Amino acid sequence: MISIITAVHNQLAMNRLFVRNLQKYSKHPFELVIIDNASSDGSAEFFESCGATVIRNAKNYSYPYTQNQGIKAAKGNVFAFLNNDIIVCPNWDALLLESIRINQLDVLTSCGLEQVESKTSSDRLRRKWNYVKNFLNLFPTTEYSLKLMHSWMYNNWEKFCHERDLKFHNQIKEGFVGHSVFCTRRAIELLGLWDERIQSADFDIYMRSKKRSLEYGDIKPCHIALNIYHHHYIRLTTKKNPQPFADAGNLIKFDAKWSEAERKQLLKDIELF
Repeated sequence: MISIITAVHNQLAMNRLFVRNLQKYSKHPFELVIIDNASSDGSAEFFESCGATVIRNAKNYSYPYTQNQGIKAAKGNVFAFLNNDIIVCPNWDALLLESIRINQLDVLTSCGLEQVESKTSSDRLRRKWNYVKNFLNLFPTTEYSLKLMHSWMYNNWEKFCHERDLKFHNQIKEGFVGHSVFCTRRAIELLGLWDERIQSADFDIYMRSKKRSLEYGDIKPCHIALNIYHHHYIRLTTKKNPQPFADAGNLIKFDAKWSEAERKQLLKDIELF
């Protein structure tokens, strides 16, 4: 079973869309673990009504802290750390499990607007998305406006995703896209929990997987599954300033953990668009 772990702070319209598309596009049953960071708009109650396991925090906590809360509550052997502001592709879970098996991976991500197979293709997608969102961003963010943006962007979502799968089925490239990170339970056992000092914890997971692959050879570095494309609204739903992180005092900069020499060594094989 896949355990989906997602942290939220309000954004009820996006949360409804997120769950609706999970239900529509998942092939297999899944466990949904929600870490609610003191939402005041009924988001926690909504997720509970959907049958999710909801961990209620009294304050707004950082990303890695909440993901670790989710890991400790999850029962699955594969963890899907998903942002709430994404729309998953059809059969994403079946494609994920197949890619894990075929490519012998323990850590991987989907692709998306941030990065696909090439810089040219990524730039083309981002230009189109910026045009769509900048026009509709003039209006209030509602479930309807979010769905309209998505429709204008892809026209036919199922066809778009199907064509990507036909072209890139089980193809991967080393790297990461942070809105959808997948880890087997074995990966967590080898790499450890998310580093609660690093807010850019997806980047940190890549670095840790790469370092371990070089030092021990018992795990492959994080790769991007090019046939699993998730749409990401990219901070579109965070117009209002959220509450400061309750654990902000524990956070350090990425560069404080990873030296320039380590970054140069570990990042030489990937593209950062």
